[in-house]
Amino acid sequence: MSFSSTSRRALLGGAALLATPAVLRAQAPVLRVANQRGGLRSLLEASGQIQDLPFRIEWFEFPAAQPLLEALNAYAIDVGSMGDLNFFSVFSSGAPIKAISATRSDGASQAVVARPGAGIADAAGLRGRRIAAARGGWTHYSLLRILEKHGIAPGEVNIAWLLPADAALALRSGAVDAWSIWEPFTSLEILEFQASLVADARGLTPSASFLAAHDTALREKAPLLRELSARVARGWSWAQGHIPDYARATATLLRQPVPVLERAYRVNDTRAIAIDDAAIAEWQEAADKAHGFGVIPRPLKVTDAIHRL
Repeated sequence: MSFSSTSRRALLGGAALLATPAVLRAQAPVLRVANQRGGLRSLLEASGQIQDLPFRIEWFEFPAAQPLLEALNAYAIDVGSMGDLNFFSVFSSGAPIKAISATRSDGASQAVVARPGAGIADAAGLRGRRIAAARGGWTHYSLLRILEKHGIAPGEVNIAWLLPADAALALRSGAVDAWSIWEPFTSLEILEFQASLVADARGLTPSASFLAAHDTALREKAPLLRELSARVARGWSWAQGHIPDYARATATLLRQPVPVLERAYRVNDTRAIAIDDAAIAEWQEAADKAHGFGVIPRPLKVTDAIHRL
């Protein structure tokens, strides 16, 4: 038995229709997006904003902001998220990157905690102590601002420059007395290891993060970047109203208890913000001060680092 030409055409046409979604998916434009564990990918997936994208995302995983920014500078990725001072530091060195959208967390998300038994009741007790911190970026700057606020010169403390994993071990073993950290590390140390909160950076730092893109991506993929920015903003709006759900969605990935993440997300209070004149002025003040501290290697004009899609 043979098919008629009409039957063959109908069959082939049906097969083509069935294949169309996969074909269209393969032909869709691609955006190369950087992710840090518990970052953009988790937010978009938990909030449902990853659904029905008009483009494909190729995810690239990074352990921290610094290697992410190196990849962005080299145009190995199109876009990624990082803290404001990490971004400004790399931009000031001449990297062809721009911030395209921003979020703000509460200043309490950056804090100094002390180990149990250290005898540090408040920020004044940090004088003469050994404090762990990560060089550059948020908590380097926030530590110096906290010390400044309480009349302590940087030379009056001993700063041990350690990345989070090493700093956590140093604090718990007593090798350092305190640790300048950010969420969710703060909540983990307080809830799981009985650390005490010494001081936080409320009113001392913008606590902003940027979605930043390479200049070439801005020229060639602006509609995709605009859509991603909108979905990230909607994702943070969802997260603010669904903190327990968001904590449960990320607990396994981050290998941290749900109560730790719930506390961290409440303290963070992360939300999308407009890149307006007031925000730019605040970032400029912080960037100037960070340059004076040596956190940012070169002075910069913040407006040069911003691209409005």
